[in-house]
Amino acid sequence: MKVKQAFRFELDPNQKARMALAKHIGAARFAYNWGLARLKEALEQGRPFPSAIQLHKEWNRWKRENAPWWVEVSKCAPQEAFRDLEKALKAWREGRANFPRFKRKKSLDDNKARLTGSIRVTPRHVKLPRIGKVRTKERTDKLLELIQAGKARILSATISREADRWFVSLICVVERPGPEPREVRGPEDIVGVDLGLESFITLSDGTKVEAPKPLKKALRLLERRSRQLSRKQKFSQNFRKASLRLARLHRRVRNIRRDFLHKLTTWLAKTKPVIVVESLNVRGLSQNGNLSQAIHDVGWGMFRRMLEYKCQWYGARLIVVPQDFPSTKTCSHCGEIGPPLPLSQRVFRCEACGLEIDRDWNAALNLWQYGLATLNGPTGSSLGSNACGEGRFPSLKQEATGHLFRLKG
Repeated sequence: MKVKQAFRFELDPNQKARMALAKHIGAARFAYNWGLARLKEALEQGRPFPSAIQLHKEWNRWKRENAPWWVEVSKCAPQEAFRDLEKALKAWREGRANFPRFKRKKSLDDNKARLTGSIRVTPRHVKLPRIGKVRTKERTDKLLELIQAGKARILSATISREADRWFVSLICVVERPGPEPREVRGPEDIVGVDLGLESFITLSDGTKVEAPKPLKKALRLLERRSRQLSRKQKFSQNFRKASLRLARLHRRVRNIRRDFLHKLTTWLAKTKPVIVVESLNVRGLSQNGNLSQAIHDVGWGMFRRMLEYKCQWYGARLIVVPQDFPSTKTCSHCGEIGPPLPLSQRVFRCEACGLEIDRDWNAALNLWQYGLATLNGPTGSSLGSNACGEGRFPSLKQEATGHLFRLKG
């Protein structure tokens, strides 16, 4: 099967290449903000929003008189920036994101530029349009072998700067071997995954995985370095040093979070044939001022995105439960739906059957039963004794009840 895959390498540019990379990132950021200003003018005047193609045509007319530096960068940098702006506007129209904001030079997420065209890879270099050959700190043999064998084709290159380090992410169409079919032999091959803040995930077999929470651990140091930066004279040498120290700490926090999520999602996709997760409204939950920092620190949205494409890679089946499914307040033993539980209550108590169980484990067991019902029937939405009706996997019906009682001890 053919999939889109990114190969990320750290660059080791010389002074000339460093200046060229910085010019392309600055041009992309300037073009994005220029286009966003035009969109805001159209919104205020009640005119229809211009498309990415219309913005690029207007940019070509405007740049010749107002941006003489445009000849120093590739045309792809502003062109792809307008396409990113169009995608951000579409997400806002569909209610998936806020209205686009202006990009900032000091933000790690805004120091990026995407290039298309003639992109080549050698064992220790990457050749980019208008920039030329840039040395990489690691060998590119893995990607080079795929390209030479005709199993990969480079679509674009995204250059980024994180503090004082440079990276390139090559988006490729890769021909991967089709995943081997994963047979579901019993209920133990299905796992319900409940996301939380106390424990990052709780599995239906009782396993708990704690998140590293790098932002929480580094918060005092971040505050201290932010105060140190605020006391420096702007644009002085000490100001640049303090700014770099702060950016390096932000980069470390993000790298720790990504490393944890990559390892966890890879382990789940490789070892669990069927994974059942709940669809969470991360954007709505993050509006809570008391929980927003903790939610962003664990990275629920990034976990879901990684799990989706890794399940496709490794042949696992991902079942997404709707947001209105009452996994937390439903008894996993009798199916009775109780009142909502406050976050401070960590133990679920069922008034109907008297079950007392950890609330996260109870929710994971409900997700597990939902996945079991989905595999057994076309609807698969019932709980309790009807969760294992006759269907596609009739052998699961006989095993599920005993497996559930073995889990609860």
